Amino acid sequence: MPTSQSAILPEPQASALFLILRARDRASSARALGRAAAGVPALAKKVGALDARAKLVSAVALGPELWDAVSPGARPAKLRPFRAVSAGGRSAPSSGGDLLLQVASKRPDLNLELARRFRAPLGDAVEVCDEVHGFRYLDSRDLTGFIDGTENPKGKERAEVALIGREDKAFAGGSYAYTQRYVHDLARWATLPDQEQEGIVGRRKRDSVELSDAKKPPTAHIARAVIEENGKELEIVRHSFPYGTVSEAGLFFICYTRDLRIPDLMLSRIMGSAGDGLYDRLMDFSRAVSGANFFAPSLSTLRALAR
Repeated sequence: MPTSQSAILPEPQASALFLILRARDRASSARALGRAAAGVPALAKKVGALDARAKLVSAVALGPELWDAVSPGARPAKLRPFRAVSAGGRSAPSSGGDLLLQVASKRPDLNLELARRFRAPLGDAVEVCDEVHGFRYLDSRDLTGFIDGTENPKGKERAEVALIGREDKAFAGGSYAYTQRYVHDLARWATLPDQEQEGIVGRRKRDSVELSDAKKPPTAHIARAVIEENGKELEIVRHSFPYGTVSEAGLFFICYTRDLRIPDLMLSRIMGSAGDGLYDRLMDFSRAVSGANFFAPSLSTLRALAR
C-alpha cells in the first residue's frame, strides 16, 4: 500500500489549521497549483524541524475541478463535488474549493507558519475561501460541552476506513476529504438543562457514555449519524476541531474516507432528507455554512503532480 499523507491517520493533535483556497483561473494555474501541493510534505518537514516535539503533520488535497485540470484522464473513481442538502428549513450548502491544507501539531504558531509558507507563493492565483484555526477544548469537547469523536475508529482500523485500497488501485493510499463548517448558537444552547442537551446529543455530558435505547430519542445526534448496513457500522475517520471567538464559534467538520457515500448518508439523516421524517435535533442549534469534497493523494501520487 502506498504511504498516505502524515495528517490522515494519526489521532488529532492539540491544534489544527484548515485552509481552503479557490483558483481564480484553474486552466492557467493548474500546473503551478499542482506543484505547490506536491511541495507540502517538504515544507512540513522544514517547519516541523523547528520543534520536533510539536509533532507537526500535514495533508493537502485537491478539489474535483482542480484535479481534472491537473491530472486530466486519471481521476479517483469516487471524487465529485460536495452534494448540497436542504430539508425542512435546514440546509448544508456546497461552497466548493480547489485546495485544502490541513496542518496539525501541538503548536498553533507552527501550523500558521506552514500555512503562510504554502499560501504566500501562490499570490493572486488563488483566493481564500475559508481559514479555520481549531483547538482542543478542555478534554476534547466540542463547544457544546460534549466530548467529540467518541465513535472514531482506533488503531489499524483507521487505515482500513480512510484509505483507498484495491477498489481503485491507481489511487491506493489516498483518501477523500469531506469538509463542512458549522456555526453554533451557543447562547440558545446554554438555555437548555443538561438533561435536555443529553437527549439531543444521545450521550451523557459528564463522561460521554451513550444513553440507553429507552432514553435516547430517535432524533438524537448519534442516532442519526451512526448508520449500520448489513449488521456493520459505516465508519469514517474524523479530524473535526472546535473553533471560535467571542463573536462566532462552531466546529470545522472534516473526515477522511475511502467512500464519499458514507458521509453523504450521514448528512442526509442529519439534515432530514433521508425520507424517514426525522432529523438531527442538534441542527436546531447549529447551522452548516460550507461544504466541499477533496482528494488527498498518497505521497507517491502527490509527488507526480510536480512533473
